[in-house]
Amino acid sequence: YMVCQRIPAVYNLDPLKDIQVLTPMHKGDLGTMELNRLLQDRLNSGPDAVVRGYRRFRVKDRVLQMRNNYEKDIYNGDLGWVRGVNLEDSEMLVDFDGKEVVYGLDELDELTLAYAVSVHKAQGSEYPAVIMPVVTQHYLLLQRNLIYTGLTRARDLAVLIGSTKAMGMGLRSTGAT
Repeated sequence: YMVCQRIPAVYNLDPLKDIQVLTPMHKGDLGTMELNRLLQDRLNSGPDAVVRGYRRFRVKDRVLQMRNNYEKDIYNGDLGWVRGVNLEDSEMLVDFDGKEVVYGLDELDELTLAYAVSVHKAQGSEYPAVIMPVVTQHYLLLQRNLIYTGLTRARDLAVLIGSTKAMGMGLRSTGAT
């Protein structure tokens, strides 16, 4: 609701281009895998998709390169947009800031959806708006530096969603043992 309706309406932001969800974990109800699936269904549903394992890629999806590919001159952490899907050849065209790259079905493991990314992967990036869940189920990774990193990725707007208990846990935890 916040990503798809409320924030776009109140702040005149494009949910696909301007809003980035950051989360500490990959698994669980509020991990990157589940949030990406839900956000893709809400923001970019459609029948035409290239499927690889649990990943489903469609035109207009925001994607993240997961490892360096020197041959394609694309690197871990690069964000791109799916511009074309060729179902017949199981290929996909991705635009990385003006550089168009073709991925075959066997190369799709290098990509993941990027509607929601881990706070770790977002280091060094900046987005107009960031939404970050701060919940007790993330207690293992919920630390002050993680909250700080998430907040400082936002250029104009940061929204933390969760409980005061989780926020308190995170702010008290410095990660030192």
